Amino acid sequence: MTSLFRHRSRLLLATIVALAVPTMAKAASIPPPPIDRQAPSTTAGEEVAILAGGCFWGVQGVFQHVNGVTSAVSGYAGGDRQSARYDTVSGGTTGHAESVRITFNPKVISYGRLLQIYFSVAHDPTELNRQGPDVGTQYRSAIFPTSAGQERIAKAYIADLDRAHVFRSAIVTRIEPNRQFYPAEDYHQDFLARNPTYPYIVINDLPKIQDLKHNFPEAYRPKPVLVAETQ
Repeated sequence: MTSLFRHRSRLLLATIVALAVPTMAKAASIPPPPIDRQAPSTTAGEEVAILAGGCFWGVQGVFQHVNGVTSAVSGYAGGDRQSARYDTVSGGTTGHAESVRITFNPKVISYGRLLQIYFSVAHDPTELNRQGPDVGTQYRSAIFPTSAGQERIAKAYIADLDRAHVFRSAIVTRIEPNRQFYPAEDYHQDFLARNPTYPYIVINDLPKIQDLKHNFPEAYRPKPVLVAETQ
């Protein structure tokens, strides 16, 4: 009961802050990574990407609407198993970041394309240890590569974007390999899909879905792939 009360109190506070703090500027599609200009992947089976970019509600919501994504799960990455709980992570001292584990078919969408969407519409990669109204290292921009290939692609892409001055400020996204992912509590899963009228979602996250639809129409899927339907 105490944990639920704390959770509801934080949601209320986040909503109040969201109403008072300006949201991100309207997203714009950025260039794809060089690897996406090459031949399509012939990798067999599914792959996993782990990305962090502020509150996981919005990041999960974006990638649940991406063609080729077969699962998007909210959770924690960067810390240990014992501290992978919302009440602990929200204190900002565990090393975790609110993250999303994205399972995808590389024959439909590449890892590079996922990163393009991540940098374009899922979050602002120039904000250090915050996203919009959410402040703390648990809301940092971070990529947790699951292979050496992913790490190489992410590093090269960030360097490419910085050299081209695509953003007004330098990208602060951290690349943190060899980190475990731990799924978040059930009440965080599919939060955007289940609560489309929640004020925080309306202000901070629904615009991301519209940006995805506008900037990546070929990658947009109207019906999201939900955790509740894939378990």
